[in-house]
Amino acid sequence: MSELIAKRYIKALKHDLDNKSLEAISDIFSSISLSFNDDKFKNIMGNPAVSTDDKTNIILDAVKSAKSEKINNFIKLLGENNRLNIIPSLAKQMKKDIAISSKVYSGTIYSNNDIDSKVIKNLSAGLGKKFDSKITLNFVKNEFDGIKVDVEDLGVEINFSKTRINNQIIEHIVKAI
Repeated sequence: MSELIAKRYIKALKHDLDNKSLEAISDIFSSISLSFNDDKFKNIMGNPAVSTDDKTNIILDAVKSAKSEKINNFIKLLGENNRLNIIPSLAKQMKKDIAISSKVYSGTIYSNNDIDSKVIKNLSAGLGKKFDSKITLNFVKNEFDGIKVDVEDLGVEINFSKTRINNQIIEHIVKAI
């Protein structure tokens, strides 16, 4: 639900701001959304005993260094409508919207084996060509038995699992017999 509300606010911001300003605001909201991961901060923001004005002032103090009247007014608007809790959704949707409009995406490669940086660059270039975008991939070593490529904002997930391939080979042999 908060994502739908966030999209409406982002639509209004896009109408009023250029792409560079949207990216700056997105960075600010991304840093604020990290605060929502802290339990103490969540308790303060979710506490009905703390007034909305106090909650708004806490967020305004966090963005004071940006020295932007538009950001301050936007946060005040969120506070007036009791929507400060959608800031993490706003940050996520802004990043996604900026990625879609600029066709620049980032993704992750998961594997239990190390992957050469040249292979990562080739995968990035191949996916970028396929989706007519610029895709940057980062490698994360984990327990996945094979290779998994995930570009969340683009909605792409590709995986090659050794276990799944072995099972398919066995299944194919069994059908042939």
